[in-house]
Amino acid sequence: MTVLAASGRVWQRNWLVYRRLWHRSLAFGFLQPFFFLTAMGIGIGTLLSADALDAFGGFPYIDWLGPGLLAAMAMQTSTFESTYPIMNKIMWGRNYEAMLSTPLGTRSLVIGELFWVAFRIGTLATVFLVVLTVFGITRTPAAILAVPVAALIGIAFSSCLIAFTATQRNDVGFSALFRFVIMPLFLFSGTFFPLSRLPDAIEWIAWLTPLFHGVQLIRGLVLDDLNLAGAPIHLGYLLAMLAIGVTLADRNLHRRMAG
Repeated sequence: MTVLAASGRVWQRNWLVYRRLWHRSLAFGFLQPFFFLTAMGIGIGTLLSADALDAFGGFPYIDWLGPGLLAAMAMQTSTFESTYPIMNKIMWGRNYEAMLSTPLGTRSLVIGELFWVAFRIGTLATVFLVVLTVFGITRTPAAILAVPVAALIGIAFSSCLIAFTATQRNDVGFSALFRFVIMPLFLFSGTFFPLSRLPDAIEWIAWLTPLFHGVQLIRGLVLDDLNLAGAPIHLGYLLAMLAIGVTLADRNLHRRMAG
């Protein structure tokens, strides 16, 4: 069995579990952006002065915010899919132990999980994009490309998170991960306000974070304001993160399951 075919079996297993809950997931995927855009985009956006709006490239705040939330959703979804569920398959449910007794290898497990994350985020990003369109935020048909970019953001994070999860002996490390990595990325990667509003030293640190590059790509695609010079840098960053994450995830999971 090839790695690709074996990875498809992992995806299939996840689908058989998920198909009982897919309607709830998509309903939440619609309500989350709707409430965020209503509360923050419209609510807070109406309180901003005309001078403050200049910081958002001349776009209304709700338009500027929406694409950032889409990128952040990809990161958060991949985090939820790649921490406790993966640990359950390693330790508590021992799903991986059973899978590895078949022709599947750890590389197939990693790639299969990434296929699954890409599928989950792709469906949620499609729903999210529909909500953005309903709010009149999308400016060009090219906005549809935000869906595969969101999936790339998700699997780039997921690969690194699977590598991290494979090293954990309990779930204590997840609290630190959520508090000191995911939450700061959510708040300080250009999702809610421009990085130019940060002190110069911190702005450069934020520029080096992965979510920032995803936000820039999706915002440019949705608002028809993509910087063609910077886009290859943002894309290359995410692809490099994915390559490193897959390598580490395969190595760490192999060591964990063989130990």
